[in-house]
Amino acid sequence: MSSANGRSDDSAGGADGAPPEQLALMREAVRQAKAPKAKPRTWRGAPLAKDLPVARVLVDKGVLHLDRYFDYAVPEDLDEVAQPGVRVRVRFGAGGRNVREGRREGGGLIDGYLVERVAESDYSGPLAALAQVVSPEPVLGPELLGLARAVADRYAGSLADVLQLAVPPRHARAEARKSPPPPPSPAAPEPGTWRRYGRGADFLASLASGGAPRAVWTALPGPEWAEEIARAVQATLASGRGALVVVPAGRPASRVDAALKALVGEGQHAVLTADAGPERRYRDWLAVRRGSVRAVVGTRAAMFAPVRNLGLVVVWDDGDDGHSDDNAPFPHVREVLELRASRDKCGFLLGSWTCTVEAAQLVESGWALPLAADREQVRATAPLVRTVSDGDLARDEAARAARLPTLAWQVLREGLKLGPVLVQVPRRGYVPRMACARCREPARCRHCAGPLEAQDAQALRCGWCGRDETAWHCQECGGFRLRAQVVGARRTAEELGRAFPAVPVRTSGREQVLDTVPATPALVVSTPGAEPVAEGGYAAALLLDGWAMLGRPDLRAGEDALRRWTAAAALVRPQGAGGTVVVVAEPTLRPVQALVRWDPVGHAVRELAERAELGFPPVSRMAAVSGAPEALAGFLAAAELPGDAEVLGPVPLPAGEAGRPRRPGGTPPGEPGERVLIRVPPGSGAALAAALKSAQAARMARGGGEPVRIRIDPPDIG
Repeated sequence: MSSANGRSDDSAGGADGAPPEQLALMREAVRQAKAPKAKPRTWRGAPLAKDLPVARVLVDKGVLHLDRYFDYAVPEDLDEVAQPGVRVRVRFGAGGRNVREGRREGGGLIDGYLVERVAESDYSGPLAALAQVVSPEPVLGPELLGLARAVADRYAGSLADVLQLAVPPRHARAEARKSPPPPPSPAAPEPGTWRRYGRGADFLASLASGGAPRAVWTALPGPEWAEEIARAVQATLASGRGALVVVPAGRPASRVDAALKALVGEGQHAVLTADAGPERRYRDWLAVRRGSVRAVVGTRAAMFAPVRNLGLVVVWDDGDDGHSDDNAPFPHVREVLELRASRDKCGFLLGSWTCTVEAAQLVESGWALPLAADREQVRATAPLVRTVSDGDLARDEAARAARLPTLAWQVLREGLKLGPVLVQVPRRGYVPRMACARCREPARCRHCAGPLEAQDAQALRCGWCGRDETAWHCQECGGFRLRAQVVGARRTAEELGRAFPAVPVRTSGREQVLDTVPATPALVVSTPGAEPVAEGGYAAALLLDGWAMLGRPDLRAGEDALRRWTAAAALVRPQGAGGTVVVVAEPTLRPVQALVRWDPVGHAVRELAERAELGFPPVSRMAAVSGAPEALAGFLAAAELPGDAEVLGPVPLPAGEAGRPRRPGGTPPGEPGERVLIRVPPGSGAALAAALKSAQAARMARGGGEPVRIRIDPPDIG
């Protein structure tokens, strides 16, 4: 055994002559200290395994030019535990010169996964030996490995990066705990509220009989969506198969969890969210992999959950940003579950109160069928939606107090007689940027032309240079009066609290997100996505500053605004029970009209047709490549793009702000950057991803210099 295996040091070093009390304290301290971990053996001269002595290992280095398997020798002492799928540690990067007794030695220790055992290596030189089997638990099965490879290829990423998202970190105590046997399958459910949809009962019956239907489901407003997902999972479990449900955040996960417990009881499913903590999450993940649990409800990372005999995958609200991973290679839940449905030949259910353009494309292509209620059922469950344009708001005298037009005041007062009222504002905080009250020209600093803000009811201050402004006047019309372009949640709550002093005001946003509110009269001010559920539904809802969401310079601005409005309006009581929604936005705009008619599918179909004419995603496949100008130019010159690829740009990117988290693919703080969009027609997406991956791998192998960031199908392209 080599010296690398560690040795003890018998020297006492200064303990001679020490008082007995001090020696006792030293011994006690040694007993309580954790023993240092021994270095893995080099296995110099050790015999190899007699059968399949070569292990193919995926090393945990997420660089593209190392996105392949490496061969290692399997020592005889590790033969039993070195099975495919286990975590291992290997020595990597030693080169071919340090060879002793037929073994390569040296290099740094690195984690990896043992993928397979083979009889001979394709490499003709001496092999290094496996340094250590970290755990005998096979966490990487062939199904998960194949899925991870498919995701890596689709998004021009490395397999190691995908596995970092797919396999949670090891927790020894959770791994040592045995998982219970799987519970018996539940009985097939009754259709319940699925009868409200044209083919809802047939969808459940198909799942219960072992079928694999694919559907894009436009859910009716109200809280029944969680129970309807739970019934689909129960039907799948009744057929003896597993189910996977992915939602965008912890709050909807808890609602589906509660619905499943009410329908099928405890022990039938696991919840995989970040809130559970590393030990519990790994324990539940192992229970799924071992087959003790056949259904999973979770957030984004659960899209890779190793559910056995998968029969159904469900994604709820696929337009939410939470479904797009912020870590390379930036996979999207919807796309990954589409891959799983195709690979495992299982059922697929994409559900939401609205409909994304990608969902509409799945229906148009015939890959999935629509699952929706008829118009009479929609009218019976949806609230009444009324509109107020921003011009009407500016002319309305009542809007000078708390920015609410006369119609909104009336709806608010009537709603508070019946229950809670929801007020949605498009951002958190107090008062953001200001504009001229007469001509709506943004108020800018005289020194640097930065935007003026009013923080916590203080004087105007520049958001760029921080200078105070005490004598502002509009450069366009000469006006002296200001109005807030978008007022944050805290300021809106303060203004409404002054207008209704006897009514409690609750806020829900990033700092504190409420889950539920009681049915008693109250004003609930919330940012989009943080709306709490009201017992019995809200009596009314006000959707303020709609133009702020519609005016974003992004291809998805209209779709995203409609999704956020609909999510808030779906929490309001039906029109027959007095439920009313007022949206402050231009009534003639397409997303506003879709909300008034409660027709998200029609909006998505028209958006899809326009994007097809213009060659925009999702009809075409697109990649965003960004970096420093010189690095970007060199990358594009070396990339062998498909012949039908169209390069758009480059365009400058704003430099990242110091102290703020950098967006995926964004520019580092203080550094200028550029971005190009590369577009290909349908059918060439795989070729584009392969070309970008090859160019990036070659660049990294040469020591590439400035980084170039690649994102396939970016969620926002401007």
